[in-house]
Amino acid sequence: MKPSSNIFRENSEKKQEKWIVMTNMGRLAPLLLPSICITLFFTGFFVYQNPFKSIADENVLSFIPQIDPECDLFKGHWVPDKRGSLYTNSSCSTIPDSKNCIKHGRQDRDFLFWRWKPDGCNLPRFNPKAFLGMVRGKKMSFIGDSVARNHMESLLCLLSMEETPRDIYKDEEDRNRIWYFPNHDFTLSTSWTKFLVEGRERQDGNKKGTGLFDLDIGKIDEVWFKGLSNIDIAIVSAAHWFFRPIFIHRGDESVGCIYCNEPNVTQISPEEGFKLVYSAVFKHIDECENCKEDLVTVLRTISPAHFENGTWDTGGSCSRTSPFGENQIDLRISEMKIRTSQIEQLENVIMKRDNKAKEKFAVLDVTRVMLMRPDGHPNGYWGNKWMKGYNDCVHWCLPGPIDAWNEFLMAIIRQLR
Repeated sequence: MKPSSNIFRENSEKKQEKWIVMTNMGRLAPLLLPSICITLFFTGFFVYQNPFKSIADENVLSFIPQIDPECDLFKGHWVPDKRGSLYTNSSCSTIPDSKNCIKHGRQDRDFLFWRWKPDGCNLPRFNPKAFLGMVRGKKMSFIGDSVARNHMESLLCLLSMEETPRDIYKDEEDRNRIWYFPNHDFTLSTSWTKFLVEGRERQDGNKKGTGLFDLDIGKIDEVWFKGLSNIDIAIVSAAHWFFRPIFIHRGDESVGCIYCNEPNVTQISPEEGFKLVYSAVFKHIDECENCKEDLVTVLRTISPAHFENGTWDTGGSCSRTSPFGENQIDLRISEMKIRTSQIEQLENVIMKRDNKAKEKFAVLDVTRVMLMRPDGHPNGYWGNKWMKGYNDCVHWCLPGPIDAWNEFLMAIIRQLR
């Protein structure tokens, strides 16, 4: 437990009393007095340095201006920015090879020099010192697919400009990672899950995957959920595995199927599928008995892909080198409908709890923001050795526009404090 200011005063008074007693004794040699003063000073400094850190952590909030809660951070446009990113593709040692676009030959740099500008306010630049001050002693987990991992990797690079983290855990498939910032007692992790709920791929007679999946919205994916009890801030997102034939169940009940053409099977749209899944996920989180009372759950909405002239497996690419303007994006596309469906499920939980929940919920709404950034993907610059001819228009280069997600995250955490 950190000492309070009262303890400061009590100890200060005790030191003064000891000093008076020793002085009145009249037995201290003149040369001994400076030594005692120095000893008292450094003893006090080392014993009580934690409160100074605590005060500093509170004062660090002054580096992040409070944003008007009426301002919509996610409605705005991208503006030129000469300063660029806090890190480079060489200054951050933790960038995965597949996101290091410049290393793999990307020549243009314009995509690095844009910032998101909300229409009604200013979004503060990312401040790694302030961010680490706000999350001191906390555990943060990015729960979802490889884009969730991409988001965490961006935050890892940004924070490493202030403190070098320790890589303390990696599973055999390198899907679940844990990093630790010892100076701030902050833990950053990823928890891999394709669908958030329990899911299984159907197998053929040779026990090979068929590309058909069964989801049970009555059961949560325990791989990530069992670790939620230790988490203070959970960023939840999963999307890109849903764009394939998926049979949705609720226990023994068949609910319907996405992208199926089978007879006697109810066809449901992707946005309806997202609604069913996210409704179940937030219900599980809301009713989590072992979770911390002050758990913060942040929904990160679907991040759009930008394939042109084909899909990921039919020669599609994303070779643009500058952002779209607001008048160049189509807000009627499927991703925007899915985004709305995701947010509605979170709002339903909040309304149901009538603001009495001790848990906190927030939305990191990146969908419209990233629709304008067709220039930020690896495309063919991802060091692809096994899938020649396939371009990556789903994930994001590091550094790149995905770094803005962590400016949003910093603002959200600031508002919740």
